[in-house]
Amino acid sequence: MITQQIKAAVRDIPDFPKPGIIFKDITPILKNPALCQNIVDAFAEQLAGAKIDVIASVESRGFLFGLMLAVKLGVPFVPIRKAGKLPHTVKQKVYKLEYGTATIELHVDAFKPGQRILIHDDLLATGGTVTAAAELIQELGGIVCGFTFVVGLGFLGGKERITGVSDNIVVLAEY
Repeated sequence: MITQQIKAAVRDIPDFPKPGIIFKDITPILKNPALCQNIVDAFAEQLAGAKIDVIASVESRGFLFGLMLAVKLGVPFVPIRKAGKLPHTVKQKVYKLEYGTATIELHVDAFKPGQRILIHDDLLATGGTVTAAAELIQELGGIVCGFTFVVGLGFLGGKERITGVSDNIVVLAEY
């Protein structure tokens, strides 16, 4: 049910951000508060029984449902941001993209060592960004206990890439 609702709302944008790419745009979902609530409820249902201490989300669309899920589960929310966006002492991780490199940061006091961290992002493609996020969390002593995504592009192999970190992977709508 939730898969069909998401797929009905997601809009395809051809040739964005470059020719040959079909971008899966989740912004139409945000115009539907009931669907947003259904998405958060679906995540919470699939995570029932999981021990989660903190939810960490990747900038920027990951914040949309990551915070809502953290509130629903009653756990802290931690932002993982692009370089230069966090005001306190940070740890950085540089990782490769298809077209260069990117840097993400996390406050060094975002969680306590040994806490179980769920990583959320809006979309799972190749898994590069969430792999870097997982490495950053692990370097700060956190335990990655799973991943959640609204949309997954299965043909890009991201799920296989992150399974070595945690096999608790929830993707609500797979393409």
